[in-house]
Amino acid sequence: MFIRARAPLRISLSGGGTDVPPFPQLEGGCVLSTTINRYAYGTLQPRRDGNICVHSLDFGVSVTYDPEDRLIYDGKLDLVKAAIRKLVAAEHRGFDLLLHSDAPPGSGLGASSAMIVALVGLLKEFEHLPLTDYEIADLACVIEREELGIEGGLQDQYAAAFGGFNYIEFLPDHVVVNPLKLSPNVLNELQYNLMLCYTGTMRLSSHILSDQIDRYERKEAMTMLALHELKALTVEMKNALLRQQLDNFGELLHREWQCKKMLSSRITNPQLDGLYATARKYGALGGKITGAGGGGYLLLYCPAERKHTVAAKLKELGCTIIDMSFEPLGLQTWRVNAYAPQVSTTE
Repeated sequence: MFIRARAPLRISLSGGGTDVPPFPQLEGGCVLSTTINRYAYGTLQPRRDGNICVHSLDFGVSVTYDPEDRLIYDGKLDLVKAAIRKLVAAEHRGFDLLLHSDAPPGSGLGASSAMIVALVGLLKEFEHLPLTDYEIADLACVIEREELGIEGGLQDQYAAAFGGFNYIEFLPDHVVVNPLKLSPNVLNELQYNLMLCYTGTMRLSSHILSDQIDRYERKEAMTMLALHELKALTVEMKNALLRQQLDNFGELLHREWQCKKMLSSRITNPQLDGLYATARKYGALGGKITGAGGGGYLLLYCPAERKHTVAAKLKELGCTIIDMSFEPLGLQTWRVNAYAPQVSTTE
């Protein structure tokens, strides 16, 4: 018997940064995001001994732990070890874990958090735990942000667990996920006009977020202004989508990116600014670097008649255009009966 799981990656349209503690606990944050057809995957197969064998295709690492190992955090597959410590009973049965993702950590698509959500889903099924989507996302946040002390926002775990288009509110003592009921016309037109391209560089989000947090805690005027403006823009963008007003969506995305860059001087660099300026010159109405910034993927809103021109110019500059569609579902888990391969013979 196998247990499989997949959790979708996401693109954050507006509000990223307002979900980074301590801002949401003190002032409340909000984001608008959607999941896409890129995933973090996991497969769990029970073993007859007590060993736990983890195979990470993204990192090219395979590790085996025996029942006596304490799963110490040492920088090697710590996310996996933390999930096991949180969810697997002390007298656990052994199992094999195979993990891989459609985008590497540092891509800006929430891959690390989606992997944690997929892991929680696998181990939940393995231990027969009745966890809700909120509880899965909450636990994923605890593992990353509290157990391991990894700095970052809170939106990715909820996006991966719930899936779809969501307006997510981060209040001082709880999180509210509001699914948006967008018309097929809006979804189709938005997907048709959006373009996702890989810039060719990755980034360490922790450095960017540390700078943002430090600026907020020092009450730096520009960062404070940007965070409050991002909240207002997120509400404005959500309302525009619900009212089927896509004519100003590109401009809202552009304004969001200008505000986002005010959070930290590390969010952009001359290369990214050059790519964005080229996209705007040839027809993109707006766009942003996904995630914390610094590299990864560039999301653009282009009128359909200009989209191919923008794509061609970005390819000339070394970018890779990524085929993308919206994913309405969040975490999914399922069981597969083990089977033996069929062997055909001919006489």
